[in-house]
Amino acid sequence: MQQIVDQLFSYSELGFQEVETARYLTGLLEKNGFKIERGVAGIPTAWTATWGSGKPTIGFMTDIDCIPRASQRPGVAYRAPLVEGAPGHGEGHNSGPAVNIVAGLVLKQLMEQYNIPGTLRIYPGVAEELVGSKAYLIRAGLFKDVDLVLGAHVSSDFATGWGQFGTGLVSVRYEFHGKAAHAAMAPWLGRSALDGVELMNIGWNYRREHLPLSQRSHYVIVNGGDQPNVVPSEASVWYYFRELDFASIENLFEIGNTMANAAAAMSGTTVTRKMLGSAWPGHMNKAIAEAQQKNIEQVGMPQWSADDQMLARALQKEIGAKVEGLATAVKKLEPPKAPLGFSDDIGDISWNVPTTYLLFPANIPNLPGHSWENAVAMATPLAHKGAVAGAKVQAMTALDALLRPELLKDAWAYFNEVQTKDVKYAPLIGAADMPALEMNKETMGRFLPELRKYYYDPLKYPSYLEQLKIRYPTVRR
Repeated sequence: MQQIVDQLFSYSELGFQEVETARYLTGLLEKNGFKIERGVAGIPTAWTATWGSGKPTIGFMTDIDCIPRASQRPGVAYRAPLVEGAPGHGEGHNSGPAVNIVAGLVLKQLMEQYNIPGTLRIYPGVAEELVGSKAYLIRAGLFKDVDLVLGAHVSSDFATGWGQFGTGLVSVRYEFHGKAAHAAMAPWLGRSALDGVELMNIGWNYRREHLPLSQRSHYVIVNGGDQPNVVPSEASVWYYFRELDFASIENLFEIGNTMANAAAAMSGTTVTRKMLGSAWPGHMNKAIAEAQQKNIEQVGMPQWSADDQMLARALQKEIGAKVEGLATAVKKLEPPKAPLGFSDDIGDISWNVPTTYLLFPANIPNLPGHSWENAVAMATPLAHKGAVAGAKVQAMTALDALLRPELLKDAWAYFNEVQTKDVKYAPLIGAADMPALEMNKETMGRFLPELRKYYYDPLKYPSYLEQLKIRYPTVRR
């Protein structure tokens, strides 16, 4: 567990560029008897790993990509990047593959020892931060023979849940096309694509007041032109449109398209758009969550050391968060609450196969998310312990499904008679949409030479902390 967690932390690869991560994980699974299919759904870093035969087929899903500008030395409770400005695991996705793969290897041994029929299949969540891949895995039919999917995601809690899980979204880039001209000598001959981008953003920000409170929308200008004395002929803005259901997401998207077209008309430019990703709001299965909760309570929270608690409290103090250390009790299973604003494209899977999402305790409470702070614990004993606890629950829940046919029967009854009774899945991506494989290529190419210097070598060092010569924990005195 420790080696996988630390190895992936050291790779720090952004979405669609998880080359070393995919190579390492598929190699590990292949050595342990899993059949690997690489490059699935037209995505070079996506793959499936399958072992066993017969029914049921249990799928495991977790994400593998990292966050821009989140490079951080593990175990250090203040800002200390490994490579300034580089990507890093500021979401903790380096731990999820370890959870599912270790669970899968343990299950394989047990199934062989006790002649338990069934098939295990492990998937990576490629480019989850871009919600960029799982809809394409569904479109490619990679879940048609799966009876249950066990998702896993890092957290500071030990918990599961059922019912609606987060929001859904479309991720779209609007590309405005104008006409270049000398900005001082003959600006009247130009048509500024940047004007189109800015007019769209202004219009959207005025429209926010009149949108439902449930929506979340945000954007970044990814191309604002080349230099001030040239009227920009090309400019682009990248939007996320989030809502609570399929129809509302489509409506929000159409409003965005209207704004873009109007901005183009006002600026004398034209606009095209490219879908970069999508996600349905998730819906987790009640029957499986109830079985998973019993396993969470049986495994219990890891026994945190004084050093683990010191790291947590020091980081919380450093960033001005509530100082309370690490949680010591698991969460109770509660009825569904109002969904939060986050999105995850495991939602598409959850509307095709009964799915649960385990939150395992491998990080520190009260952190901002998607940041260097969330990377501090992710290659430390704290993360290793939390990931082991998560793997136990994943393996135990899979065994429940393998050994108790009535559990899968109940799961599919909930899926067919409750979850999908009135709502049927339809993809948010169009038939002509393709994965945005070009995303992050330039960024990773720029930082890769420096990042390679910090790849973990488990043949020389028992842990990544020892390779980096970091005392655990390192805190301000």
